[in-house]
Amino acid sequence: MKNQVSTGISGLDQVIDYLRLGDNVVWQVDALADYRLVVAKYIEQAKKDQRSCHYIRFGDHEPLIAPEDQWPGLTVHTVCTDNGFEAFTRDIYDQVTQAGISAFYVFDHLSDLLNQWGSDLMIGNFFRIICPYLYILDTVAYFAVTRGAHSFETIAGIRETTQLLLDLYHHEDAIYVHPLKVYQRYGSTMYLPHKMIGEQCIPLTNSADAARFFSFIVPSFSQANRHVDYWDRLFEDAARLRQSGDPLESDEMLEKLRRLLLTDDGRIARLAHEYFDLTDLVQIKNREIGTGKIGGKAIGMLLSRKILTTKAAEEGIDPELLEPHDSYYLGADLFYTYIVQNGWWTLRTEQKKDDGYFSKAEELHKHLLEGKFPASVREQFQQMLESFGQSPIIVRSSSLLEDDFGNAFAGKYESIFCANQGDPAARLAAFEQAVRRVYASTMDPDALTYRMKRGLHRKDEQMALLVQRVSGDHHGKFFYPLMAGVGHSKNLYVWNDRLDAQAGMLRLVFGLGTRAVDRVEGDYPRIVALDQPLLSSHDSKTAENTYSQHYVDLIDLEENSLITIPLEELVREDKSIDLSEVGEIDWDETRHLAELGYQNQQKWVLNFNKTLSDDQFIRQIHSMIKILEKVYQYPIDIEFTINKHQDQKRVINLLQCRPLQTKSVGASVPFPENIDKRDVFIEAKGHFMGGNVCMNINYVVYVKPERYAQLNDQDRYQVARLVGQLNQTLFDPENAPTLLLGPGRWGTSTPSLGVPVNFSEIDNIAALAEVSFETAGMMPELSFGSHFFQDLVEANVFYLAVLPQITTNYFNLELIEKKRNIFIKMMPQHYRWADVIQVYDFSQEKMTLFSDITTQKILCICLAGRP
Repeated sequence: MKNQVSTGISGLDQVIDYLRLGDNVVWQVDALADYRLVVAKYIEQAKKDQRSCHYIRFGDHEPLIAPEDQWPGLTVHTVCTDNGFEAFTRDIYDQVTQAGISAFYVFDHLSDLLNQWGSDLMIGNFFRIICPYLYILDTVAYFAVTRGAHSFETIAGIRETTQLLLDLYHHEDAIYVHPLKVYQRYGSTMYLPHKMIGEQCIPLTNSADAARFFSFIVPSFSQANRHVDYWDRLFEDAARLRQSGDPLESDEMLEKLRRLLLTDDGRIARLAHEYFDLTDLVQIKNREIGTGKIGGKAIGMLLSRKILTTKAAEEGIDPELLEPHDSYYLGADLFYTYIVQNGWWTLRTEQKKDDGYFSKAEELHKHLLEGKFPASVREQFQQMLESFGQSPIIVRSSSLLEDDFGNAFAGKYESIFCANQGDPAARLAAFEQAVRRVYASTMDPDALTYRMKRGLHRKDEQMALLVQRVSGDHHGKFFYPLMAGVGHSKNLYVWNDRLDAQAGMLRLVFGLGTRAVDRVEGDYPRIVALDQPLLSSHDSKTAENTYSQHYVDLIDLEENSLITIPLEELVREDKSIDLSEVGEIDWDETRHLAELGYQNQQKWVLNFNKTLSDDQFIRQIHSMIKILEKVYQYPIDIEFTINKHQDQKRVINLLQCRPLQTKSVGASVPFPENIDKRDVFIEAKGHFMGGNVCMNINYVVYVKPERYAQLNDQDRYQVARLVGQLNQTLFDPENAPTLLLGPGRWGTSTPSLGVPVNFSEIDNIAALAEVSFETAGMMPELSFGSHFFQDLVEANVFYLAVLPQITTNYFNLELIEKKRNIFIKMMPQHYRWADVIQVYDFSQEKMTLFSDITTQKILCICLAGRP
């Protein structure tokens, strides 16, 4: 036949009826030397036939093809395994693509990858990706695995995918080959073991010879531990070592498991090395579904808890303050398994290329919402849900790059609440869809832009998941915690000169913590300075009441969903509710309601004063945050809930901890003296974030509140998109620093409250100002502690709120409006928006923004003509 190919061993050619173009050949061996023998014959024959040959080198073993045996027709590709499965597989996929059709391949020993990945599952995934592609390209490729080193499931997958599966034995100085699968070929003695004598392969047709041969072979199915993945066997060995192993072997195992389960580089890895022992890792593995790393968010949660329990006694923290957890982890390898087994790897590969990074993401996002999980994985999902019973759970992203030093990914990936009500089938379906949604969020445009801007788009960003029981209690048909919030070890929003930026802060809400981490419409969490917890950030009781929390996020167990409900409605529905821990009754407003005929309707203000007055409890929270900051040697950010036990003791559930990306306060800068008020654009006290600055402003972009308020929602979204276009063409923090001003809240999802931009549409600005426009209900929201704040800090954007209604503040629009609006020059095709979006060029006039943390002063002034 035209496409027949010789193995280089004539007798073997006769046994298997030659190789065919497209064949993948997998050798099961006991020793690498045996594989090297058949590789040498195969390569020698390929050289004679003048074939294009490629050696894929990645193993720790000695090269299969020595340098002296290489020739010009052989190309050696050295592939790094350190950067993870995706980078490794994509590198080989690209090299195969470049080599094209009819190339010949030798791959290093696949079992070596177990040391790097620790998982049979991922070797099976690699084979599912590469081998069909080699088959399509009419190549011939040699692979080897160690017999008995892999699970039955992995070998079954290899057997199903490959064209030839051959056992190679070495016994009593003789070599035996035993074909187990030969695709589309058959012979009367093909599947018998054959003894190789020189070029001949003699079948063991005599029963006595066959029995003698098989008597020394231990049947692979007798190895009970091969029913499980290498990953599970590895941790079984770790569990045994924990009981009886010698210290040296235990330390080696510990180092290996930390690398495979947690992380293998950076500062988090060093902390994990210091705090996690073998018992910790085995316990984590016992709650993991699938294989691979548990991701950044899960590591942060576990590491912070281990630090606090270790340090509690010496730091005077009540050991019962921290509520225990029973979280589960979906290993990162499941993410790739989901992609591979649903047939989307080629699309994933195209999406990772520069020209497909955004263009292919939408298609992959759609697919990720539609895939199926393997039956074995679904069974583990079911058992996990059974352990939670009908308690609400949350499925949280925990990607490999998330919550690390320098890259918080705050709010970039989904977290999905599952009310977890209904029959087992319904609960499983809801959970699976939650997993799909978090997987699909890796293709969200904001997440893609975030990774690209930080040079992470080529890194291995597997998505692990953290599944947590929702902290809280049943309140009739509702479920929610007493309080939730975020805490920072640094307070960059110090609105009063009595406050210490080093003391830290909290952002507190009643109910689920979604309202603490997100900018929410028409609502305001309580901002708490830990050194002055009762000090309000507002200057009057009326302002405190107005800018407080009016809505509550909670889980409706009857509706089986996450809902938002007005506080007044919750009070009406639950007559027994006691809000004294989180608020106070506004008696003036309550009396006013009674006068209007609304009897027995108490008006609550959620100010958290009772909890904040508990000095001992606040000190404990402050101590926790400061301990973590000290150990991390870096500012930190935590998410938590607060509940009360039956003994009325408050407990904290620490849900997350990560390095807090902050900009240093910087040295104080001198303000200009003897200023002319006509040159001042903005002058105020407080209400800014970004430290001490002296910042040149080349351009001022102003979304005019009066005109914006007159637009319909569709046009308001159009304004947001146009700002996004300016972000790409004009805004440049280095060469064209821009101050962007607009009404209400930037980044809101409700256009009536501000401009609904995505953060990727404003991430090139130097300074962002939110201008209050009270007549239209558009008010700034000092979002310190939210995901939006994290975006501002990571992008090094200065933030200020412009509040003209405060008499001591000065907002001089005449300074900019006397200049020519160059919006039409910048975007002539959108000329009709020039009365809404105004762009002013100050590049020749020394517009400068000053701020001072100590005095809380802020000044934006045009210094043209001054020395």
